[in-house]
Amino acid sequence: MKTFRIAVWVGVLILAGVLGFFRWYPLKSGDVAVEAPFGVPFTLVSQSGRPITEEALRGKPTALFFGFTHCPEVCPTTLFELNGWMEKVDPKGDKLQAYFVTVDPERDTPEIMNEYVSNVSKRITGISGPPDKIAEVIKGFRVYAKKVPVDEKDPNGDYTMDHTASVFLLDSAGRFAGTIAYGENPDTAVKKLENLVNKG
Repeated sequence: MKTFRIAVWVGVLILAGVLGFFRWYPLKSGDVAVEAPFGVPFTLVSQSGRPITEEALRGKPTALFFGFTHCPEVCPTTLFELNGWMEKVDPKGDKLQAYFVTVDPERDTPEIMNEYVSNVSKRITGISGPPDKIAEVIKGFRVYAKKVPVDEKDPNGDYTMDHTASVFLLDSAGRFAGTIAYGENPDTAVKKLENLVNKG
């Protein structure tokens, strides 16, 4: 009986140690991850045709959205709403910046991105680039993007894109600071951007 009790207590202590480890470890990992800039280094092309790197996501708080110009609803709605929220939070346009990265570089050239984004906002910058480089950024920023044929019987024909619909929020050091979900309450979205600006 005594041996059984000892075995039980040893088991309890081991279990407590394991649980304590898993409780502590994610917190420590999270602390490290939060200190590092979100995403990966990149060299892409802005809508003006100029090179743009991850350094563009530094210096000011950033709203970062991934989408494509052939998007029927989510992308134009998000860009329009984001532009309006930015005008409320940062009327002078000197405290907050935003970028729209294509997930469809085969169709979204810098010229097309420029025409598309400029029709919606003067405060959001479109970003494109070679498909392989865009793929690296999509993966590095943990974005979901998948080409979906319009006609399943014709996989090489016209297509659309499934993709992450949230806006990523980054602080002035490029660190992840939250998201704005598609369809988010406008007041909540504005408050998140205000908090982002105040955090710096």
